[in-house]
Order: sequence, then structure tokens, then C-alpha cells
Amino acid sequence: MPRKKATPVEAAEEKVTVTETAKPAEKKTAAKKTTKAAAEKKPAAKKTAAATKETAEKKAPAKKAAAKKTTAKAAAEKKPAAKKTAAKKETVKEEKPEVFKQTVKHYEDVINWKKGEAHAMDYLYIEINAGDLLTEVEAGVDNMANCCQGILNCMLEGDRFIVEPAEENRVSSTLTVRYYCDNLSPERRKYFDVQ
Repeated sequence: MPRKKATPVEAAEEKVTVTETAKPAEKKTAAKKTTKAAAEKKPAAKKTAAATKETAEKKAPAKKAAAKKTTAKAAAEKKPAAKKTAAKKETVKEEKPEVFKQTVKHYEDVINWKKGEAHAMDYLYIEINAGDLLTEVEAGVDNMANCCQGILNCMLEGDRFIVEPAEENRVSSTLTVRYYCDNLSPERRKYFDVQ
């Protein structure tokens, strides 16, 4: 059958369908070209990767050596620090002072100084308590025996007990003695020599 002449609108539609069908073919060929290009690039990429790997292998020993040096330096720096902290701990243990207890003679000197000061101010007497004296001379130290012994050794003829502890050795914080300071002559006898 003879073909009809197409109207201009129909001709335009035919052209559109022809171009639409042609586009997928062009896309296929473009895809084939891209695949070929990618295939050509792969060997080049493989060559580049191989070259990079070789360079990295050459640099690796140098990096390892540098890493060992920094690790050795860090370890060397840490070891003295550990020694220093250990030394500090040891010095702290060594620095704890031993408790130094005053002697009986020291307490006698303190009491005689107090008596002399009271005599200079024309006081008739002074009273000294063992607990107060111990706190004044060495607070926080348990040295009551030496303190009480010093108080008893300083008693002269005429001095009196204000509070005399019931204990046989008279060691107590309540021990209180009145010292008369109007006559501090060395000729005065000791309290226990008179009794």
C-alpha cells in the first residue's frame, strides 16, 4: 500500500521518536568508551600504586628507626621520672622527725627562770601546774614523767603542794606546786631534804 503523506505535525512526531530511539544507542556507545578508558587507566593506576608501595618500603626502615628512637627517648624520660617519684616517697618517709622529749634539766631551767622573773617583779609566790607547764614547753608530747620530776626537783624549803597526786611517784597532770619567790637564796635547802 502506498504510504500517505505525513502532515507536518506527524513528521515532527516521527523525528522526535527517531531521536529518542537514537539516544539510547549513543548512551551505549558512550558507556563502552568510558569502560575502555577505565580499562586503560587501571594499568596506569596499578603502576602508580606499585611505585607508591616501593617508595613507602624505602621510607619504612627510616620511619621505624625514627619511631624506635622516639620510643627509646620516651622510655628514658619516663625512667628517671619514676626514680624521682620513688626518691620523693623515700625522702618523705625519712623526713618524719622523731619525737624529741625535753629532759628533766630543761624543765628545771624553765621553772627556775619563771621563779627568777617573779622575784624580779616582787611577786611573793607563783603556782605551776604540771599539765599547763607540759603544754607550754612541748605541746602534744607525752612527757609528763620528766615534767613532774622537774617540778619536784625545784621545790625548796617552804614551798607547798597545792594539788598533790595520790600516785606514789606523783606523776599526774594535776600536780600543782606553789613556789615562794621572795627568797631565792642558794642557801635554802631542798624541800625533800627537810622532810
